[in-house]
Amino acid sequence: MIQAILVFNNHGKPRLVRFYQRFPEEIQQQIIRETFHLVLKRDDNICNFLEGGSLIGGSDYKLIYRHYATLYFVFCVDSSESELGILDLIQVFVETLDKCFENVCELDLIFHMDKVHYILQEVVMGGMVLETNMNEIVAQIEAQNRLEKSEGGLSAAPARAVSAVKNINLPEMPRNINIGDLNIKVPNLSQFV
Repeated sequence: MIQAILVFNNHGKPRLVRFYQRFPEEIQQQIIRETFHLVLKRDDNICNFLEGGSLIGGSDYKLIYRHYATLYFVFCVDSSESELGILDLIQVFVETLDKCFENVCELDLIFHMDKVHYILQEVVMGGMVLETNMNEIVAQIEAQNRLEKSEGGLSAAPARAVSAVKNINLPEMPRNINIGDLNIKVPNLSQFV
């Protein structure tokens, strides 16, 4: 099972952090720092697997990582996961980000955090791998984008609601509203309109 997914830059700044096991925030920060230092001190020509740090479970857990340009993608997994399978999963995740953002960079992860988390949830949820077919993941992301565009986005909803209320064409303001046994008298609101 995947315990954590960490993405940080060459300077150790976290750009994506997702823990699938509950840790207090102080411990999470220590795990991020320890993981960064473990991964940073390794040469590029060394294997991309190493034992987990002392904070996240020691030898029972493995850190599997890939370094792309300025970003490290690190998956912390237990011993039941395949190292090569996780390396392939990292590749699928990065290629999906690349397709969705058209040549992904660190700034995309900063300014489009919601979309990055949505993509990650299409790949991994609750520490379990959901989907590894990049075409299926991209199709789901495009369907979500079409849905957001058709709704006009959440930020436009209040303006549309006010516009709809203003455009209600009532011949006159109702004075009494009857709903079953409930009778409501409406005050004269003409002074406010």
